Amino acid sequence: MEIMSLASKPLLLFRAHAFLQLALLMVLVLATTHLTAEGLTTPESYRLKSGDIVAVSVWQEPGLEQLVLIRPDGGISFPLAGELMAAGLTVGELTAALKLKLKKYLSDPVVTVTLQEIPGNRVYIIGRVNKPGDFPLVTRDISIMQALAIAGGLTPFADERNIKVLRKINGKEVSIPFDYKRIRKGQSLEQNITLQAGDVIVVP
Repeated sequence: MEIMSLASKPLLLFRAHAFLQLALLMVLVLATTHLTAEGLTTPESYRLKSGDIVAVSVWQEPGLEQLVLIRPDGGISFPLAGELMAAGLTVGELTAALKLKLKKYLSDPVVTVTLQEIPGNRVYIIGRVNKPGDFPLVTRDISIMQALAIAGGLTPFADERNIKVLRKINGKEVSIPFDYKRIRKGQSLEQNITLQAGDVIVVP
């Protein structure tokens, strides 16, 4: 019995070690999920626009942590940094600009900027798709087909031939036809246009 007990100790230690590794992995996964959920996942090339909301924080400076709205004129205001232009910059460029401004008051500021909302830059998909709704337009080249894929594709009863994109041009709403069936066959590919902020895709 003593021999069996001694022999089983390495196995028990191995199992305990494996359990601890698994628990640590779970904690890391949850932590990573929490961190990525705090901001939108956007391409590094995304250019900020008026109406976007960014979260700005400076490490070890509790008073320098707030949500900042990019105004219609493209500017923002931040404590100590004052006024600066944000529209047209990437998140990385805005981070660098804020850090440069704050260096006048802080020796080596560690600035973090994350994009929280892009309410003015969305496309809308309604009708017979699996996931209708509004979706952030975070890249410049999302086509109609890509947008329909984001919406989960068409439902079985969708009218593939009579999809429309509603777009405002010079204050007037125009309807752009889109024949999904022909695109699916590799025909009339010029219909698969790049979407603009505010476009509405209607799938009857």
